[in-house]
Amino acid sequence: MCNISLPDAEILFEQLVNKIQADSDKQFAVVGIHTGGVWLAERLYQVLATSQHMEPLGILSVSFYRDDFDKIGLHAQVKPSEIPFTVDGAHILLVDDVLQTGRTIRAAINELFDYGRPASISLATLVDRGDRELPICAQYIGAQLRLPKEKILAFNRDDDGKFKLSLKNKKGAENDEEGLSA
Repeated sequence: MCNISLPDAEILFEQLVNKIQADSDKQFAVVGIHTGGVWLAERLYQVLATSQHMEPLGILSVSFYRDDFDKIGLHAQVKPSEIPFTVDGAHILLVDDVLQTGRTIRAAINELFDYGRPASISLATLVDRGDRELPICAQYIGAQLRLPKEKILAFNRDDDGKFKLSLKNKKGAENDEEGLSA
């Protein structure tokens, strides 16, 4: 069993909020990437909407836009994307839970451009794992973590809405669930 200590996801969320709020001159339209990015975006939206007028929250489901769709398949809980505002000219805050290869973000940007041409897109992510395969970087990060490549960092939300991180082994590895959470 691997002895890896993960940070508290709630503390990482607060750090992420503080970094975004430090850019108080920016008025974003918030868009979350299904699933974990939507959970983060919902909470970010609640916090940010108390201090400024905001467009309705947007949701992206990028499964059909991924370049590795044939390898990873379709997630069982695919919901359609919902962008309830005009993308043309908007300053978008794209939100995802974990940034690693950059492929999900590339897919999300491709889909956003199907809705229009935003003025800018900034990326917020709770955790940046590194190991990029594409030249993608986040402007707002809760934390950077270096984890073994054979591990999947799982982001979850409990029934009370509290965020948690845990590690799982990739398929085919022993001890499928580590059960580590912070």
